[in-house]
Amino acid sequence: LDSGTAYKFRTEPIDPTDPFRGKYITLRYAMNSASSKDSTWLRQDDVYVYLKKDSLGFAAVKQISRAPLILKEDYVVAKVNWYNKKTKKLRFNLPFNRFYMEESKAKPAEDAHRKAQRDTIPNNTYALVYVKEGEAVLNDVIINEVSVADYVE
Repeated sequence: LDSGTAYKFRTEPIDPTDPFRGKYITLRYAMNSASSKDSTWLRQDDVYVYLKKDSLGFAAVKQISRAPLILKEDYVVAKVNWYNKKTKKLRFNLPFNRFYMEESKAKPAEDAHRKAQRDTIPNNTYALVYVKEGEAVLNDVIINEVSVADYVE
């Protein structure tokens, strides 16, 4: 957190609570695919997702690779979900999809996040993730520019 670069990842609507997995918010991300002419990707392969920021400051895919590149740019290691040969799109799952919270706040936070996703305000929910040398730390989930922990207080 001290020396990594902060990226905002747009979140998408989340699944209902799974009581068997513990107290956390499940996150899905709008940035979950990239173009690739390589059609040999297999499910669960590692994919190195190099990042950039879009005009609004949100994380976007700069490029993807099967192995680390010599570039001195931020990246995360994701897992391949599937490759669509027709559209030449590779879908992947980012490694920071659970935001753990105090037990009493997890359900209200998930409900608040879901409600905010249905709001007409664009870009009102996102995850704040710090990235450095392929490591990623999910620092917070933000709803209308307020930390989810404060939002449910």
